[in-house]
Amino acid sequence: MAEIQSPELTPAQIKILEKLLKAGFEFTTLEHITRHLVIEKSGFIALLDPTEGKLRLFGQVGYRVGGGIGMLIEQNARPAFVWKKQVVLATPEHLSEYARVKTELAGILENSPSLE
Repeated sequence: MAEIQSPELTPAQIKILEKLLKAGFEFTTLEHITRHLVIEKSGFIALLDPTEGKLRLFGQVGYRVGGGIGMLIEQNARPAFVWKKQVVLATPEHLSEYARVKTELAGILENSPSLE
């Protein structure tokens, strides 16, 4: 098993993480994710890349499906969150919450003080 090394975080990065906690995001882990910080809110998962003194969204926000992150796709003309062979159909409520979480996360990351 690979050893997980915590990145050295800057004070500005720590302030962003504190804002995320205050906004209701939680830190979590996924067994296969070791390089990124994993945050979750309402079942939606985001990976944060803490490299180069910055804190950026890595990839896109997904939905927790089993032990992984289901990505939003069209499947059989319907939106669904899919991870490996597991599928969670995206209800209108899921899609609304997905948009809200993505917007909230982007607002926190974009409106944070310069990380340099």
